Parts: sequence; C-alpha cells; structure tokens
Amino acid sequence: MSLGPVMTGIAGPSLTPAERELLAHPAVGGVILFSRNYESPDQLTRLTQAIHALRTPPLLIAVDQEGGPVQRFRDGFTRLPPAARLGRRYDDDPAAARRLAEQCGWLMAAELRAAGVDLSFAPVLDLDYGVSAVIGERAFHRDPEAVADLAAHYIRGMQEAGMAAVGKHFPGHGGVAADSHRALPVDPRPFVDLESADLLPFARLVGHRLAGVMIAHVLYPEVDARPAGFSRRWLHEVLRRRLGFQGAVFSDDLGMGAAAAAGDYPTRARAALAAGCDMILLCNDPDAPAPVLEALSDYRDPAAGLRLAHLHGARRAPGRAQLEASGAWRDAVEAVRLLDPDPELDLDPE
Repeated sequence: MSLGPVMTGIAGPSLTPAERELLAHPAVGGVILFSRNYESPDQLTRLTQAIHALRTPPLLIAVDQEGGPVQRFRDGFTRLPPAARLGRRYDDDPAAARRLAEQCGWLMAAELRAAGVDLSFAPVLDLDYGVSAVIGERAFHRDPEAVADLAAHYIRGMQEAGMAAVGKHFPGHGGVAADSHRALPVDPRPFVDLESADLLPFARLVGHRLAGVMIAHVLYPEVDARPAGFSRRWLHEVLRRRLGFQGAVFSDDLGMGAAAAAGDYPTRARAALAAGCDMILLCNDPDAPAPVLEALSDYRDPAAGLRLAHLHGARRAPGRAQLEASGAWRDAVEAVRLLDPDPELDLDPE
C-alpha cells in the first residue's frame, strides 16, 4: 500500500480503536501531531511506534516544531528559539548566526527523530515585513538573502540529523496582515515584486535542499484568482516549472478560515489535489477526515506517493539516551540557551 494524500490529526496521546481504523484507509498517508498528543518523550515514542506499525510503508508523522511561538512538544524537549533570534544575530555576526542556525536545525530534528517523528514543517521561509502577526518572529529576517542563507544552514543541520526539510509558506505569507487561520489574506502585489523578494528563498533552496514545500492560504489576485493552495498557476507554472521544484507539496490545514471559501471539506481536498498538492492536511476538526476519505477512495497518484516516501526519517536515529550522551547535543543545547535565555516567554498557539 502506498502513502495516500491525506494527513490527519488525532485526538489525544494514544490511538483509539476508531483512529486505528481511520488510519488504515488507503487515502491516508500521514498523521500530524499537536500539543494535545504529547505528554512526555517516552509517551511520544510509544505513540509514533504505534502509528508506524499500522502500515507498510509506514505513515508519515509530522509536527510543527519550529521553535519560539510554535513548538508543540516542550517539557522533555529543548526549548528552541524563534527564528528571528538567529536573524538578529546574523545582523551582528553572519558567520556565528550560520553556525547557530545549523545547530538549531540539528537539535530540533535530532530530538524529534529520537522519538520517532519523521519531519517538522520547517523552516519558515516567509519574510518579516513587520505586518503579519501570525508570522512575526517565526521568520528569520526581512532580507530574502538573509532568510535563504540562514535557512540553508538550518536545513543542513536537519539533514545531518536524518530529517527532510519542508519550507513554508510558499509563495510567501509575510506581506499580509490577516491571519489565514481565521480569514483569507489578500496580497495585492504583482508577480514581479513577489519574485524579487518572497520567492527568492524558495528559489535558492529548491535545487538540492528542500524535500517539501507547504503552500500558503493566501490570495494573490494579480497572479491568480484562486488562493495559492488551490492554484495550478502557482503550483505547476511557478513552483514546478519556473523554480524546478521536484519535491513534495503540502497544503496548509484545510480547516483554516482561509480555505473555507473553496467549499466543503471534500471539495477543498479535491481542489487542492487538482491544483498540484501531493498531500492535504486535516488537522483539528474531528468530523473532517471521514467525508474526505470517502471522496478520495479511488484517488491514486503514484508520483506523489514516491515524493512523499522520500520524507520518512532516517531509519537509524539514535534514541534519547544516546542522543543526550553525545557532545553534539550538549553543545547545541548550550548554544540555544545562550541565544534564547528566556524561552518561557514564548507562547505555543495550538
């Protein structure tokens, strides 16, 4: 059985019988975890083992573990700094910031891989224009060249830990004030302006570093009448053809307010897949997966399945005890502590 096109959330820290049945559906390809699914590293490891044991090939297990305001697993994991801390260090000492970015990417990925999580949806490649509260400190920098530089080193660290990178939110969420969780943001800029700024980090990293891209629920009316996540122009003409991206394409959560205008859940799912997404996310609405899976019972895309299969984490990741015994882990934890001395100030919105 190949990986299906649906990544869904689950309710709690362990699988229910109903969830086991749901995840056996051939249209399912992955599970996205949240704070509600986490109690401790040991519990998380048991959960990931149970999910991976359900299918062959195993389902992908993902999380948003960027650091700063978006870190789903905290107690028992190193508190990671927001990306903007690296950007501020970059302004003072680019070489030091690059080293820190690589350590942060490695530490994030290594701790997740030790618990059996395949990938984090990271890094954020949006630009910090100072207008998007939902992006804010999640962005490395305002300068697209700085974002591309820091992200390249962050991704290198992820890869060293055995994790593929999924950059977000293509083609760029930083230029709009509206929160796509609640409403559809509209970015009125022409393509030429987007290409010279927001698209630049994606263009720099697409060739050999990014294994996946997550699409923004943002409308760019000067480019297409459909939001990016439902737009063949953005996904095929720009991302695939113009930028030459060969990796996996993820929708953002189809339960977000910005996606509601596309119709009911099955309609949203079909529209996102028809536009060029390889995998769609259904994160928080427990009533969403069943009708979508029914609508996609006959859906097959072998090429998408192959792209998704490349996102499984490295098979021989060290366990938590072995990881914590390593000098690389101790050095990275200390570097993060010095970079972000007050991690408790960061909040984690679900």
